[in-house]
Amino acid sequence: MLRWFLIAATSYLLGSIPFGYLLVRLFRGEDVRKSGSGNIGATNVSRKSPTLGGFTLLLDALKGAVAVSLAIAASSGNFVHLSIPHIPGRALTSSAPNPVIFASLAALFAVVGHVFPVWLRFRGGKGVATGLGAFVMIAPKAVLLAAAIFIALVLAFRYVSLGSIVAVAVFPLLTLFLHEFGDARVALALMSLTSLLIVAKHHENLRRLWAGTENRFGRKPA
Repeated sequence: MLRWFLIAATSYLLGSIPFGYLLVRLFRGEDVRKSGSGNIGATNVSRKSPTLGGFTLLLDALKGAVAVSLAIAASSGNFVHLSIPHIPGRALTSSAPNPVIFASLAALFAVVGHVFPVWLRFRGGKGVATGLGAFVMIAPKAVLLAAAIFIALVLAFRYVSLGSIVAVAVFPLLTLFLHEFGDARVALALMSLTSLLIVAKHHENLRRLWAGTENRFGRKPA
C-alpha cells in the first residue's frame, strides 16, 4: 500500500510542475494564464512564443515519461536502473507486482498533477502532452496509431482540439486491440480513466466545436 501511495504522490508532484507557466514567466515576464485560452499548455504558450511552446510540449511530455519510469523502477524495487521492460504480454509470477499497473497509476496521477497543480490553485492544463509522455512508455504502438489519427484529423479539419480529443478517446481501445496493457484489466481501466479526464478537460473546446466557433490551426484567435 505504501508503494502505491508513493508512486501516486511522486507522479502527482512531477505532473504538477507548470512548465508552461514558468517558461513564459521567466523569459517573457508574463502570466500565460492571462492571455489566449488561459491554459498553461503548449498550445497557449505557443501563442506567446512558438519556441517556448515547443519546450513546454517537450517538458510536459518528459514529466509524464519520468513518472512512469520511476513507477516501473519501483515495481521491481530498482530505483537506479530505469530501463523500461517490455510490459505488454510480459509473463509475470503471482508474487511479482505487475509493472503495467504501477505505470498506469503513475500516468493517471501525472496527468492529474498537470490538470490540477497545487502550485497554481489547482488550475492547470489539459494533460495531452503529459499523457503522451506517460503513455508512450506503456503502449508505444497505440500511441503511434493515436498520433496518426491526430495528424490526419488536424490536416483534414484544422482543429487541434478535435484531433486531440479523438486521439485521446480512442487510445484505450487501441491499447486493448494491440494488447498493450500487460494482461491487467486494472491497468486498462486506469488508462481509460486518464483518457476520460483529458477529454473532460476539453469541454470548452467541445462546446466551441459544436457551435462552430473553435479556432482553426494556423488562424489567430479573434
